[in-house]
Amino acid sequence: MFDKILIANRGEIACRIIKTARRMGVKTVAVFSDADGRALHVEMADEKVHIGPAPAAQSYLVIDRIVEACKATGAQAVHPGYGFLSENAKFCAALDAAGIVFIGPNARAIEAMGDKIESKKFANAARVSTVPGHLGEIADAAEAQRIADEIGYPVMIKASAGGGGKGMRIATTRAEVEEGFNLARSEAKSSFGDDRVFVEKFIVNPRHVEIQVLGDKHGNVIYLGERECSIQRRNQKVIEEAPSPLLDARTRKAMGEQAVALARAVGYDSAGTVEFVAGQDRSFYFLEMNTRLQVEHPVTELVTGIDLVEQMLRVAAGEKLQLAQKDIKLNGWAVESRVYAEDPYRNFMPSTGRLVRYRPPAEGGEGAVVRNDTGVFEGGEISVYYDPMIAKLCTHAPTREAAIRRMSEALDEFYVDGIQHNIAFLTAIMENPRWLKGELSTGFIAEEFPDGFTGAGGIAVVRDTLAAVACAIDHAANSRKRGISGQMGGKAVRFSTERVVRLADEWLNLAIGENDGKFLKLSRADAPAHIVESGWHPGEPVWRGLIDGQPVSVQVRSVLNGYRLTHRGVELEAHVYTPREAELARLMPERAPPDTSRQLLCPMPGLVKAIAVEVGQVVKAGETLAVVEAMKMENVLKAERDVTVTSINAEPGDSLAVDAVIMEFE
Repeated sequence: MFDKILIANRGEIACRIIKTARRMGVKTVAVFSDADGRALHVEMADEKVHIGPAPAAQSYLVIDRIVEACKATGAQAVHPGYGFLSENAKFCAALDAAGIVFIGPNARAIEAMGDKIESKKFANAARVSTVPGHLGEIADAAEAQRIADEIGYPVMIKASAGGGGKGMRIATTRAEVEEGFNLARSEAKSSFGDDRVFVEKFIVNPRHVEIQVLGDKHGNVIYLGERECSIQRRNQKVIEEAPSPLLDARTRKAMGEQAVALARAVGYDSAGTVEFVAGQDRSFYFLEMNTRLQVEHPVTELVTGIDLVEQMLRVAAGEKLQLAQKDIKLNGWAVESRVYAEDPYRNFMPSTGRLVRYRPPAEGGEGAVVRNDTGVFEGGEISVYYDPMIAKLCTHAPTREAAIRRMSEALDEFYVDGIQHNIAFLTAIMENPRWLKGELSTGFIAEEFPDGFTGAGGIAVVRDTLAAVACAIDHAANSRKRGISGQMGGKAVRFSTERVVRLADEWLNLAIGENDGKFLKLSRADAPAHIVESGWHPGEPVWRGLIDGQPVSVQVRSVLNGYRLTHRGVELEAHVYTPREAELARLMPERAPPDTSRQLLCPMPGLVKAIAVEVGQVVKAGETLAVVEAMKMENVLKAERDVTVTSINAEPGDSLAVDAVIMEFE
């Protein structure tokens, strides 16, 4: 086994690798850019090496600097994580020339499977079922349009060296092919240094199911079950689970054996993933092979009990697999939710800034286990230069239902402030009836949230809970105020036994019965009474307690004269009044939001890549106005209606804050 390894990555995956290496007694070296000097992976590693400026193309993607860092520290091997150089055959060759071991598959396997165009050709030759498409390199948008016409719409335009949803577009018309081709090439170039793209048929209502394989350098290859990754947004996985609710034992075996056959054909000798697009009838087609560790690998680890990072290190050191196919048993169910720095209320635009508060749920547990893979900390910064992932929250339980229930609870407990995030959105999915039934497809999010996410879709389900918690919070705050020293003497203050709770546009009348500080009996004229018990104190970010004997967690944020409560994907302001206060509150005028209909606002902190119009230009609805890049994704901003541009306040290269005015119209 190696004495010291270097991790050619950053963020949560670097921290994840360090944890296993530390347990195995292997020392670690972290590399970091200018933006990551205080990053968690740098603090966790035994040694650290600076490798350049913040942009990945000048640091984490520079092969020579990684090799130099290995030589300077005496690292015997490199784990690439995922993304960056993890599927770069040139990187493997450079390490080999320097006498450094690559903790991953051999270069031949990477070249055959890591390149999506070549992997399609190889799979066809090996008689593996593939999705119809054009496997050759495409020169320009016109050729892409011609190919799309032949294949039939809709089509998927994909970067050959892509991954993580980068460099990928769905097109339903010739015009969308042209735009998607150019955007995919641009994103692929900036993210992977390779602008080749290809086109394939897009399967309608598909599911994304992938098989985890594991091989060694002695010809042994096994599969470790499947993962369902159908909950995606913009081709980026959001929620994964293992096993898949779609597969039966027969399909799992057939899919696994096909994945192993493909891996054997290229002499695969590490952890890898064979991805399939599956029909609702359990038909499946080879999609691609990722010759690296997957982001969602924790769910496989939880249901198999196998540490994939440890296996990668052992295989790279030349050890034989100590596992045979008969040893692989799937135990229970695991679910993973990707917590991203993005604003679900603004069409999931990236969000950057400082994590003013970062309080994840406690890990571990009995019966239902919580695991949180993260690379951030309270006070740390979410950079504009890299992927927006904050954490991967996982739960494992004996059944799918129990794993989902524990995930809902854990997400309710996951408190993040300072940047926008998708926790409420993830919780809303956990409560979605279609998700609970396992009736999934890659179009799930677009179909279930056609008008975007508002945070108030399930208010009817949690209304009583939020009203009860709001009352309990208000009661605790009032009790604390009455205990402040130095108050005037006289008769003891008597709390009103009636409360009016305003949730959004609803006004609920509640009566407080028995109470002793931690125990409240709340009732409404049109509903049964609720018993609320909690030891919550003002200032705590999460209210935890029992309502009618059932555990409840609600996130609490103070707003003017009230609280913003978040629970089960519902986020609402709550205001608690006495009856007289409620009468007066109903008379207060509502402040109207400012009119921004004549402005193009920057939807996220980002870099202006292009301005597509000029002052005085008449623009039709749907035409491109500007392109803003954030977190390695290019976002095209289009006109929502016919307008005339009156002023332009930004130019390419400008860094803009959220809601900065890019241009104005008449």
